[in-house]
Amino acid sequence: MSDPLVLRFQVPGNDFSRAGAASSNVKKTLKQLGFPVDIVRKVAVALYEAEINSVIHADGGEVTAEIHADRVLLCISDNGPGIPDVDLAMQSGYSTATEFVRNMGFGAGMGLPNMREYADFLEIESVVGKGTTVKMTIRNS
Repeated sequence: MSDPLVLRFQVPGNDFSRAGAASSNVKKTLKQLGFPVDIVRKVAVALYEAEINSVIHADGGEVTAEIHADRVLLCISDNGPGIPDVDLAMQSGYSTATEFVRNMGFGAGMGLPNMREYADFLEIESVVGKGTTVKMTIRNS
């Protein structure tokens, strides 16, 4: 694969019935391309966590997955409220999810820590009142 395969998805906000569609589609594509199962799993988990965060906290967003032979680049951006304290948000168990979201089984405060665990590279750019962009790289090596 010389040129990357680029996939784009809109993530609808507050629509838990469609949450995970982007990660499922990327996972399926990686399997079809013959990526190792451990790489497929890392991408699927990291992207799902980012996607769910967009649904819960930001009224949706946009996912771009750029698939290269040696790596997968993920970019998730939204126009949500932003993250006031990224370091605090990176702590396992820290969550600003509503009680309603928690009662549905989401918002346990593991999204960003799981992204950090499964991505080889993680960058979070967030501006309060403007939105958040999460960039992740998962190497295929």
